Amino acid sequence: MNKKRMIRIALIAVGVFLVVFGVNKGDYYDIMNKAIRICYECIGIG
Repeated sequence: MNKKRMIRIALIAVGVFLVVFGVNKGDYYDIMNKAIRICYECIGIG
């Protein structure tokens, strides 16, 4: 494999690891709550 392909695979692996780590830690709920609040503010409800 060439160097570019190895770097891409490594970056994808790190990204997947970080997503899984964040979900297991429970950060998903905090991010969803913040996103919902921002959306409500944008449309003038919150």
